[in-house]
Amino acid sequence: MKLVTWNVNGLRASMDKGFADLVRSRQPDILCLQETKVLPEQIDLSAFSDYQIFFNPAEKKGYSGTMILTKVPPLSVTTGMSLPEHDREGRVQTAEFADLFLVNCYTPNSQRELARLAYRQRWDAHFRDYLLALASKKPVLFCGDLNVAHQEIDLANPRSNRFNPGFSDEERAGFTTLLEAGFLDIFRTFDPAPERYTWWSYRSDARARNIGWRIDYWASSPSLQPHLKDCHILPHILGSDHCPVWLETHPDLKF
Repeated sequence: MKLVTWNVNGLRASMDKGFADLVRSRQPDILCLQETKVLPEQIDLSAFSDYQIFFNPAEKKGYSGTMILTKVPPLSVTTGMSLPEHDREGRVQTAEFADLFLVNCYTPNSQRELARLAYRQRWDAHFRDYLLALASKKPVLFCGDLNVAHQEIDLANPRSNRFNPGFSDEERAGFTTLLEAGFLDIFRTFDPAPERYTWWSYRSDARARNIGWRIDYWASSPSLQPHLKDCHILPHILGSDHCPVWLETHPDLKF
């Protein structure tokens, strides 16, 4: 199976700037999108008739939102975490398949001067509990823009960004706690090298200079690791300030 996670930063804008090309050239079986910023009636996806498409828009129009496109029919798809505090912004989708749960997530940004950090910490705790509840039933594979660069290797300028959103001590500790609860950062099991980023500011030609952050992830229950074939970043795919992250699984993992 070939899977992609991508924060498209507005699906309508990304459609003709990389998204359609990605689907045609790579032909993924499942796509998990974040920051879609679109309602079903606002976009024509008839060209993607091979996929079942599941929308999870935010209550606020033009904001946040997640979407799953899958060629493999899921057993079920749910939205949110059953927590009204978190579920108004369209940030979580869960698709159940034969061997696993697949969770698509767009984690809230803690915002400038960490104005939303307290909320972000509640989110992190509740999302961790949600994943653990799923994992008590069957293995979990989750992905998305998690809005944190975990280690110094995961961004170009760690010293100057230490207290900035996405690299605060609190957010990094929250991600450490998530991994220690029983999950793998899949990309790092395949590629331990520096200068591997998934988001670049639009300022100062940051993408061309590769002054970026790795904040988009695939992660899983450890029991899935033997079934994972490859995970890599696709920085050449344009259309957003983020790039897609590719995951391939062995055929013995049943979707």
